[in-house]
Amino acid sequence: MALVLNDRVKETSTTTGTGTLDLAGASTGFVTFVAGIATGNTTYYTIHNQGTAEWEVGIGTVTDATPDTLSRDTVLTNSSGNTSKISFSAGTKDVFCTMPASKSVYLDSSGNPVGAASAGFALAMAVAL
Repeated sequence: MALVLNDRVKETSTTTGTGTLDLAGASTGFVTFVAGIATGNTTYYTIHNQGTAEWEVGIGTVTDATPDTLSRDTVLTNSSGNTSKISFSAGTKDVFCTMPASKSVYLDSSGNPVGAASAGFALAMAVAL
């Protein structure tokens, strides 16, 4: 399906190891991955094990199930400094939708394009408008 980003998508999980995360419901003031991203879609995610230095940023697939799940399809970066799945230890993990810096295109403080497509992207967008 589609790659979807949305604001205020955050849940918790107590899943350990390197597998698919079982999601435990929306954090207060947020929506679930199923509500904000929709089942079958992929999204950028961050997982952080509260009170530890364990974290991971990647691309995952949302599944509406009992419980809802988020697969960890592609790891972009992690607390070990590589692109392997973190083997999460016990504890509560914050799991949220994010926009990874490595996937963004933006203007620096001087107005110059920075990111994956840089100046070529900026020119293409200017022409498209």
